[in-house]
Amino acid sequence: MSLYDEGHTIAGWTGVAIATAGGTVVGLGVCTASLPVAGAGLAVVAVSVLVTWALHLSGWGKPPGVRPRGQWGMRVRDVQAREGHPGCVGCRLAGRGRKRPADAPASVSAPAPGAIPAESIPLSPIE
Repeated sequence: MSLYDEGHTIAGWTGVAIATAGGTVVGLGVCTASLPVAGAGLAVVAVSVLVTWALHLSGWGKPPGVRPRGQWGMRVRDVQAREGHPGCVGCRLAGRGRKRPADAPASVSAPAPGAIPAESIPLSPIE
């Protein structure tokens, strides 16, 4: 068995179920040539994204990568959700995971972890 259990979460399965229903409604709208029905299906798909994001932020979604076996179960909440997951776009959009040094002013943010300074990037022969 793999150490990666991507998508085996309440947030993942709920989002897929709602998006599947929305995709079905979009297909029905296309088959019946009904723009309002297709638009309603697209709205349901958009709601699936918001519901998945909300569940992820509340701890029912887990970050990608290797986790201890005790956190593999679908009904196990993520303990890191409040701080934000490193490299997670959803957490960044919610304002989580942005840490500033204690001595830095509020308007200056710390560089991203793993960021390479611009002066250390080698230039191509043309430049």
